[in-house]
Amino acid sequence: MKDYHINIFYSDDDNGYIADIPDLEYCSAFGENPEEALSEVIKAKEAWIESARKNNISIPEPKFKPAIYQAAS
Repeated sequence: MKDYHINIFYSDDDNGYIADIPDLEYCSAFGENPEEALSEVIKAKEAWIESARKNNISIPEPKFKPAIYQAAS
């Protein structure tokens, strides 16, 4: 199964790293470094999916592709 794309970027406003999963609305996490942000967003993804299942909310298929990969296809 294809997994969800994860963005990780530095936020000057937050003085740390943000990781988000574009296919899962509002699924994001903060970390002091990229590794911590990644670890936290993986936990957030698991919680997001578990909550969706419990509440009979549709779980979207991984579709997001950054523009750089779309141009290469």
